[in-house]
Amino acid sequence: MNEIETFIRADRVLADVITRIPPDLMKQSLPTGFPTRDNSTYTYRQMLNYQAYDEAWIPDMMAGRTLDDVGQDAHGGPLENDLLGTDPSGRFRDLVEKSIASVRERSESELDTRTVHYTYGDYPLREALWHAIVFRTTRAFDYARAIGAGAVLPDDLVESVWAIVEPHAEEWRRIGVFGPAVQIEAQAPLQDRLMAITGRQP
Repeated sequence: MNEIETFIRADRVLADVITRIPPDLMKQSLPTGFPTRDNSTYTYRQMLNYQAYDEAWIPDMMAGRTLDDVGQDAHGGPLENDLLGTDPSGRFRDLVEKSIASVRERSESELDTRTVHYTYGDYPLREALWHAIVFRTTRAFDYARAIGAGAVLPDDLVESVWAIVEPHAEEWRRIGVFGPAVQIEAQAPLQDRLMAITGRQP
């Protein structure tokens, strides 16, 4: 698996789903059961601003900059900011393309030698991309399901993300990345198994 290309694939899949969110939903609350770290209820716009905040930091992180280097408020707060303006889907896609451009600048030779600084710790580029890939893929599923758009992800992306998640699922569950695994049949489709292992109903 090429983590750089998989990140790009995941980010574009997420952007495609987000462009399908009807504008009139932006002020409405996300459906009950939409996964959030604190189990609070947010509007679509609030959660998309959180997603935009995450995208906005990617170029800085790919350049090796820390929070202190850039300034804690460089991109606002995760939920208090407004990075979407009057064109949420267009603005989000712009942020995605900037993220993708910054990841493309990295090479495979740097995957295990370059350090990326997240707010919760420092990681080799490879592992940092794993985190970003999984976040984007699961969120693409979550948003697609929320708007009834059909939460079917591309097979190649599902296969790549399964290869990342399956060996680390219990480790990441212990630190709160995933909720309790959902029990499903061992022969279920791979996307269903991927979502179940991350604590989502397939």
